[in-house]
Amino acid sequence: MLDKFTGLQVFARVAALGSLSGAARSLGMSQTMATKHMAALEERLGVKVLHRTTRRITLTEAGRRYLESAERILAEVEEADAAAMAERVEVTGVLRVNAPVSFGVRALAPLLPAFAELNPSLVVDLGLNDRTIDLVEEGWDLAIRIGRIRDQSLVARRLAPCHLLLAASPEYLRTHGTPRTVADLSTHNCLGYTLSSTLGPRSWAFETDGSHAVPIQGNLRANNGDVLVAAALAGQGLVYEPTFLVGDAIRSGKLCRVILDRPLLELPGVYAVYAANRRPPAKVRAFIDFLVDRFGPTPPWDRDLTN
Repeated sequence: MLDKFTGLQVFARVAALGSLSGAARSLGMSQTMATKHMAALEERLGVKVLHRTTRRITLTEAGRRYLESAERILAEVEEADAAAMAERVEVTGVLRVNAPVSFGVRALAPLLPAFAELNPSLVVDLGLNDRTIDLVEEGWDLAIRIGRIRDQSLVARRLAPCHLLLAASPEYLRTHGTPRTVADLSTHNCLGYTLSSTLGPRSWAFETDGSHAVPIQGNLRANNGDVLVAAALAGQGLVYEPTFLVGDAIRSGKLCRVILDRPLLELPGVYAVYAANRRPPAKVRAFIDFLVDRFGPTPPWDRDLTN
């Protein structure tokens, strides 16, 4: 009989990597064995947790709900192992954390004073940039990444969901009208994020798995989401961005949600990643646990946003 714990590990890796073969390699098992573990898990649950096509593997709705519990269980087992191996490991030294610029400023920076108070012997070195860094080569202890984690040399722990919203200012919508369908976007000024293949300056992806791409055009493109939000606030066009970027503006009424005839793309989430070839030190575990606790099932940037 296949053990349940390994099944959870395989499921979590498949969800993070989007690939059975990648999950198998990262866990040191054959793809056949990984497939058996997934089949046993779905048979035990009585529901499908993965949707498989010839091009990709995505989570079903049941799979997305189950992933949160699976990751919590795996994290708790990891922490129990760490506690058993060392009754108390003091969190000291320098913790080097890399994060995307806008997420770091908006979501991480407000939490750092509380983390410092809990860990007075630790120095946090926070680096912000939007390129994909090499943790080992550049000497980072961990990084925050948004979306699917494709690097199989990294261990990923999900910190929080990351929902997208389509939005524009009331002034823009009064002047140009409110789009009702994805086809209507062709007549609107769409502000594209150049570092994304799904929210970029030439097309935007819809449906939860991003399977429906819509051509768009606009007179501003940028490699930073805050720049695009600032333009939207000034009435320049539509933005398709995560709620940690547009949530405050929507709550204040400075931006309005735009609901179209297709579901929005669903990002896998916000992750903390660290090198898989070494056990994370206490300072890394402490920071990750702190973020999981502070973000919670509904992170601050999603609160008070009506569905």
